[in-house]
Amino acid sequence: MTTTTRPGPRERLLEAARELTYTHGVHVGVDAILGRADVARRSLYQHFGGKDGLIAEMLRTQATADRYRETMDAAGDDPRERVLAVFDELERVTTRPTFRGCRYTAAELALSDPDHPAHAEVRAHKEELHRIFAAELTRYGHPDPEFGADQILVLVDGVLAHAVTRPGAHPALAARAMAETILGPGATEKPGGTEKPGGTEKPGGTEKPGGTEKPGGTEKPGATPERG
Repeated sequence: MTTTTRPGPRERLLEAARELTYTHGVHVGVDAILGRADVARRSLYQHFGGKDGLIAEMLRTQATADRYRETMDAAGDDPRERVLAVFDELERVTTRPTFRGCRYTAAELALSDPDHPAHAEVRAHKEELHRIFAAELTRYGHPDPEFGADQILVLVDGVLAHAVTRPGAHPALAARAMAETILGPGATEKPGGTEKPGGTEKPGGTEKPGGTEKPGGTEKPGATPERG
């Protein structure tokens, strides 16, 4: 006969907080969390120091960033396809009847106390997502991976918010098309043209002073367009 070990009070409190704050917001009552977790109030203070600590720890251990990585890994090794796969997954997630938006953004907006420990966890989560996207854009050859990651993250946050207010609009599909624009036509091409910086001809023509050409042609090194 197989026996199932019941999670301890700490794990039950975290799971209850995940469920109830997502459906009812971070201002859900302590009694509701304790009732769902089936623990005494003493356990809440023993493990988390109170509700504020529980909310912060719930956000810290949510592991949402890991799901972004898993989505990318399932898409293969091509960084372009890995980034676009995020928006394919967002389309699936945001069209579910149970979708209630981004719990991190919701917590950030709902908690007016600037010293609430949850704010640090929200920002840490967003910074982690930024690092994930910047790493992919670096591998892809984006000319400005940090700024590109800013743009991708704006699209992700926009999808998560817009899908709540206009659930039938499929914002992830629109955001995917915009992400393709951010990624550009090729991994090595620079915005505004295909030549490397410094690859344009010097004023006065392509020949060196004195009118002689360099061996092998008239262009200086770097003047040929980059290869895709």
